[in-house]
Amino acid sequence: MLKIGCHLSSSKGFLSMGKTAVEIGANTFQFFTRNPRGGAAKPLNEADIAAYRAFAEEHGLFPILAHAPYTLNCCAADPGLREFALNTMADDLARLEHLPGSLYNFHPGSHVKQGLDVGVALIAEALNAVLRPGQSTTVLLETMAGKGSEVGRTFEELRSIIDRVEHPELLGVCLDTCHVYDGGYDLVNDLDGVLNAFERTVGLDRLRAIHLNDSKNPFSSHKDRHEKIGEGSIGLSAFTALINHPSLRNLPFYLETPQEDVSGYGREISLLKSVYQD
Repeated sequence: MLKIGCHLSSSKGFLSMGKTAVEIGANTFQFFTRNPRGGAAKPLNEADIAAYRAFAEEHGLFPILAHAPYTLNCCAADPGLREFALNTMADDLARLEHLPGSLYNFHPGSHVKQGLDVGVALIAEALNAVLRPGQSTTVLLETMAGKGSEVGRTFEELRSIIDRVEHPELLGVCLDTCHVYDGGYDLVNDLDGVLNAFERTVGLDRLRAIHLNDSKNPFSSHKDRHEKIGEGSIGLSAFTALINHPSLRNLPFYLETPQEDVSGYGREISLLKSVYQD
């Protein structure tokens, strides 16, 4: 069975997101832990969480993927921004323990002219401060497109972070198709080669989720502009091969494509289900 979902608004709570996911044919979903541009998270609604957990059990909505705000930058040059990132991650992870077995995804950050080595060291330092043995949430480093001073464009950069973390068993990777394609990994013409490179460098056992996004830009453009599935430079054939690949087909897939409303996600979910080989 294809495990697929999309990004949903968390403004009305978890039960609302769960019901929306089921209505559009999804069996998982992604949400922002707070405003994507930063700020405080809403107070936990324990009644909503309890109702959602019962609904999720009934409909098989797992694992869900929590996404950290875009403003989170663990390797910022400004110590105040690094402190914000640290506090936000710690708070998010504490809150996610109310939803056991969730995934938590974040953009590794931008080193802002400090250099890659400094960026990697600061990201690892932040992870060492927030990861706790026994936590039920797996934290995912997202693959990046390589804009500016982004850390995480190459698999080697992700590996270098993981190698510096004291509890690597709590870490995984979320592969974003637009990002890796824009970053120089040719998913269209050499999917096996890309996955072999990931296996050699990071290990496919650490690949825990995939963001499904077509790209508005050509291969290796080092930009980050998502497109609807089949309408960009990656194309539907590549996504068909990707979701059916033996190393990937059992992973959860999350759509982050540009849509006017959730019905657009529903159409994409239906499209991808139609090319998935049960």
